[in-house]
Amino acid sequence: MALPVSIGAFLQSEIIEDPLYKDEGVCVLGIFGKSAMQPGSPKESLLNTLADKHIFSLFGLGDTDNQESGAVIQAYYNQESRVLYLVLTSVFDNRQLLKACETLCAGVGHAEAHEFWKGAEKQHCMQLLYLFSLCHVLLLIHPTCSFDVTYDKLFRALDALRQKVLPLLRATLKDSPVSKEWKMNCRPCPPRLLFVFQMNGTLRVSGPGSGNGADGCGGNSDRPKKHSPRRRLQHALEDQIYRIFRKSRVLTNQSSNCLFTVPANQAFVYVVPGPDEDPVGALLTQLRSNCALRENDTGTPAPGPRRYNQMRHSSRQPSFNVENTNLSSGGQLVDCTLKEFLWQHVELVLTKKGFDDSVGRNPQPSHFELPTYSRWAQVAYRLHQVMMTNTEEEMAEIAIKVQAQLKVLEGFLDAEAKFSENRCQKALPLAHSAYQSNLPHNYTTTVHKNQLAQALRVYSQHARGIAFQRYAMQLHEDCYKFWSNGHQLCEERSLTDQHCVHKFHLLPKPGEKPELDHNPPIMQHNSRGRSSSACNCGRKQSPREDPFDIQAANYDFYQMLEEKCCGKLERIQFPVFQASTPDPAPASDDTSRTPEPAPPAGEEEEGEHLKEKEGAVSHTPGDSTGLSLALSLGQSTDSLGPYGDGTEGPEKRPSVVDRQHSTVEYLPGMLHSGCSKGLLPKFSSWSLVKLGPAKSYNPHTGLEQPGFLPGSNFLLPWDVVIRCRTEEDVGAVEPLDGSSSSWPAPNKALSGKRGGAGYLWRGRRRDDVARAFVGFEYEDSRGRRFLSSAPDKVVKVLGPGGAKEPATRALNSDMPLYVPSPSQGRGVKPHFAQLARLFIVVPDAPLELTLSPQVQPGLPPCPVFHPEQPEVVLAPDSMWVLRFPYAYVTDRGPCYPPKENQPLASYRVLRGILRANTASPPPQ
Repeated sequence: MALPVSIGAFLQSEIIEDPLYKDEGVCVLGIFGKSAMQPGSPKESLLNTLADKHIFSLFGLGDTDNQESGAVIQAYYNQESRVLYLVLTSVFDNRQLLKACETLCAGVGHAEAHEFWKGAEKQHCMQLLYLFSLCHVLLLIHPTCSFDVTYDKLFRALDALRQKVLPLLRATLKDSPVSKEWKMNCRPCPPRLLFVFQMNGTLRVSGPGSGNGADGCGGNSDRPKKHSPRRRLQHALEDQIYRIFRKSRVLTNQSSNCLFTVPANQAFVYVVPGPDEDPVGALLTQLRSNCALRENDTGTPAPGPRRYNQMRHSSRQPSFNVENTNLSSGGQLVDCTLKEFLWQHVELVLTKKGFDDSVGRNPQPSHFELPTYSRWAQVAYRLHQVMMTNTEEEMAEIAIKVQAQLKVLEGFLDAEAKFSENRCQKALPLAHSAYQSNLPHNYTTTVHKNQLAQALRVYSQHARGIAFQRYAMQLHEDCYKFWSNGHQLCEERSLTDQHCVHKFHLLPKPGEKPELDHNPPIMQHNSRGRSSSACNCGRKQSPREDPFDIQAANYDFYQMLEEKCCGKLERIQFPVFQASTPDPAPASDDTSRTPEPAPPAGEEEEGEHLKEKEGAVSHTPGDSTGLSLALSLGQSTDSLGPYGDGTEGPEKRPSVVDRQHSTVEYLPGMLHSGCSKGLLPKFSSWSLVKLGPAKSYNPHTGLEQPGFLPGSNFLLPWDVVIRCRTEEDVGAVEPLDGSSSSWPAPNKALSGKRGGAGYLWRGRRRDDVARAFVGFEYEDSRGRRFLSSAPDKVVKVLGPGGAKEPATRALNSDMPLYVPSPSQGRGVKPHFAQLARLFIVVPDAPLELTLSPQVQPGLPPCPVFHPEQPEVVLAPDSMWVLRFPYAYVTDRGPCYPPKENQPLASYRVLRGILRANTASPPPQ
């Protein structure tokens, strides 16, 4: 073969052997080791020297440059010398190491990089075991002149791996054309291992006499030494290597039980001298020796294994056998060459003498077989299929089992991982204890994450190495299993932002009873929070559980009290969903956004009629709501805000009739400004109840209902102008008789002491002004109720006569949805009172009040909630109470009450909740 090729391609190729050598045996020589940071690899250059041919290039591996990173075995067969060279290059060589580094990307973590390198080492071990199973002689190349003790660990790992895979290799070779001993031991013989070291500048030998002073022993320096410093170094290395391997039991007395052998009476260490100082002279000397070889060559090769003697130099005889005769002029033995050192061992193989390396009292002879190339190739191909690359299905199962045995190498080669495993295993119980310290029996996800973070901090203080991430993930899993195994608290939060106190459980289905013994248990949510609330009309208070769904909060509780208190009162029913199918479905976002057909003609006419009526009431300049309300407040119509004149402002108010309501899909939450038109909920979260006629309220005693703080149960008066008359009419009708009705003089306004806007019309006739009453009621969780006269003021009446402060400020402002309760508890956490009801007394006068509540229960972009009927006209001579929802829920979830650090002004009831509609009498 002209060039070396990979072992896989070599075994699959057909080699045409010379008929003269076809039946002769072949010696298999394996070469492996490490290389230093130098341009040329010493293994390839030494092989060129041994074969006397330029086989490998000095700066590249030829076709092996295209190979992937990892271990690669190159084969070269020299038929003339009957030697087959197998050269192993791995990540311990410069070229393969650079390729491996290029394959690693920059973002690879420490554990992934360690796994990559250990995988490369395992692949290198498998390739080495392949060489140890096929070679007669193995040559270990090392770039320095000191022994690397890591080879002891490597060889022990290889021996353990060989013992594991030996039964599998026997099954592979059972049909091979080799001897029974080969099939039993899975190798032609116990291979002999030789060591070649490189001189790295420690010793410099310039001539035969240079060893006189290089000994370093002092004493008689003029006395010549028998051995050169290089040979003495070789002997010292032999003694060191043999002693190390015997101590670790890599070498034993019986060579057949060992991974490899070393000769007992022959040298097995060679130190390659360093480069000559005169490279030109060295090349000329090498040229002369080659020319001398060609001149002495007879031209007729001798048959048999002794033909390699003709290739030797006549002046170079092995100095190991003629140490006493081959002396220099100074009496010092001449060192042999590398080829002479190696060929004495190859000669034992080619002459079929074998290796007798067993020692002890009863040495057992080891088996030896010199195969022909064809037989060796068959065995090598079978082993290649199961140990390296499998391409045959019949050996796939054995190959998988062989690869599974690589885990035996971890204990020998991966000391870092073993140390990391021990450290992480010791840190794991400490982390578990840190996680479980000060834990309640049931806890939420937040507590779990906090405890897990504390456990990871403790773990990171003790754990080290590449197993850190793996055991950290195990800590995550262990803590999660502990939490989910009976310690997980229900994550559901009530509509008042309180957690359920039960452990993880399931909700009962409709008609299903709770089952506490079920796993997980079936029960209702409970936050152990109780509050007191009044019914729709406010006449009866009752304790209530903390609600977890909108129906329990805004409908079920009030329906239960309605049966006991206000069930017979007159009310205005807000429209709700009316199903036309037996199984209606909640509307989704996609379906609810699609437009629906226009309403029928009858309903459209009714809507137009209502719009015309509304326009006639609110858009007449002299009779508009804005004018009457402005006159009653003593202000201009510009100060009424966007709803003063009945027109639409920046926040668009919903129309009375926009489209036909759906009877197939219902709104799952509450109605607000972000909902699609035409959808209604199954129940209304609002309630509008009539308590009786206007005389049901006594302004001197206030509301006679339970729970009110003393003096805070009085409604605020609201004087609304019914008819405006000119001053000429006043003078014609009212005589100036000095009475109180004609005082002061014309063109003078009556100014009261209070200066309030409600007293501008005190000198008018009583039928010009109608007095209504309005009250914004707030209620806290303890059932304490009070009325508010302004966003930051509580009604407080100390004497008789009722409330004196008018309702104009409250009606002209955005009333807060939550205010601090006047009676705070002893705790640090403040208590808030929520707007619960709006009391309205419509006087017995030609006056109609339009109710249009709009609530924004949160920071923008929180939507604006309103009843299912956005505007309701309240008839004269009636007392009404509007009950606001207890909780507000959108399709994205509930709007929780404000926290301590949140501004209360963002939770508000928009101004314009009441509008007065009056009509002027016809001219007389």
